[in-house]
Amino acid sequence: MDKLTIRNISKSYGDKAVLKNVSVVLKENELVCLLGVSGAGKTTLFNIIAGLLEPDKGEVLLDGKDITNQAGNISYMLQKDLLLPYKTIEDNVSLPLIIKGMKKRDARDKVADYFEEFGLEGTQKLYPASLSGGMRQRAALLRTYLFSDKIALLDEPFSALDMITKGKIHRWYLDIMEKIKLSTLFITHDIDEAILLSDRIYLLTGEPGQITKEIIMKEKRPRDEEFLLSSEFLRYKKEILESLQE
Repeated sequence: MDKLTIRNISKSYGDKAVLKNVSVVLKENELVCLLGVSGAGKTTLFNIIAGLLEPDKGEVLLDGKDITNQAGNISYMLQKDLLLPYKTIEDNVSLPLIIKGMKKRDARDKVADYFEEFGLEGTQKLYPASLSGGMRQRAALLRTYLFSDKIALLDEPFSALDMITKGKIHRWYLDIMEKIKLSTLFITHDIDEAILLSDRIYLLTGEPGQITKEIIMKEKRPRDEEFLLSSEFLRYKKEILESLQE
């Protein structure tokens, strides 16, 4: 079932075309990657999907409903966790519920159920500065999920983490995504990361940015680190590199 459909999106800033006829589909419980070089319009596309920016042409559908230029329907997590340093972790992750009109006490009660599931038990009364980078990302992902529990847009969510922490958070995210039935569309410049995590990969390249290729991963998730040394992995990487260089 198609959860999110991006159909023929084009966007220009003045005389500069940024996106041209971009179409992407995200199915239920899928993790789909947008991979491409800087300047191809990936973040502009995410802003359009999130309803923060109006496209010149095209439409965004959520469960078949047109949500083009309508904010508040889809969660969006940027590269930085953007946790507020003066609020505790429980109050940080409660923010989406409070913004929607829930009382602070009720919001705290609701988010309490998720702390153990997201591996954050014991951090409720701590402040962001007390947490490691990986734990901060977990808190930010929980906040993103509570904004909208259907789809998450993740813009380079793991890029600031070291390799060991990134590997752990990859495994954790795939596990939590399966548990809570979350569909994910994410941006990365990291080819290895895209191959390791994705069900499908869209290459967004050129100026203006266009979808030039869709790669369907045959191997089921999760894929372990040994997959990174396999001939299948190298074949995918070679295909992607050659496509990006064209």
